Amino acid sequence: MEEKLKGINIYLIGMMGSGKSTIGKLLAKELGYRFIDTDDIISQATHQSISDIFATEGEAAFRDLESQVLSEICAYKKFVIATGGGIILKQMNWSYLRHGIIIWLNVPVEELYNRLKEDQTRPLLQHPDPLQQLQTLLQQRQPLYSQADLEIMVDSDDIPEQVATQILEKIPTILKPQYNSLN
Repeated sequence: MEEKLKGINIYLIGMMGSGKSTIGKLLAKELGYRFIDTDDIISQATHQSISDIFATEGEAAFRDLESQVLSEICAYKKFVIATGGGIILKQMNWSYLRHGIIIWLNVPVEELYNRLKEDQTRPLLQHPDPLQQLQTLLQQRQPLYSQADLEIMVDSDDIPEQVATQILEKIPTILKPQYNSLN
């Protein structure tokens, strides 16, 4: 698989709680790639949690930081990158994501809610009705997520290892001829 990819980065997109970090680490290990979570990079660089950035700087400032991190990451090879759920909202980010293979982890909203209902660190879920908020966010983002190279449906009974295996099996089906000519 690694020789087919020729170092092309893999970008995982999807809603918060879809398992991008967990699955990303497994993929990176399997491919001999390095793993990066854009939220972790932003937290390390700013010495603030994502919640604090949202609270003090606002979502727009966070999205700008996210774009900056993404622009720097795409210059490297052999990375699996877990992105923030809203990274797809800025059109300029797509030009960075298109440097690699974009994989959408599509998880049903009820499953996302079950995974996140106890998580107080998600700024966009600090809402009177978090389930409704998740549904609204997914509805807004779904047309953008669907632009991914590969959509992976994740069920509540799927374990991360199964999802990673499924991704590895499906990547060869979407490799574009341009990837085959890269050095």
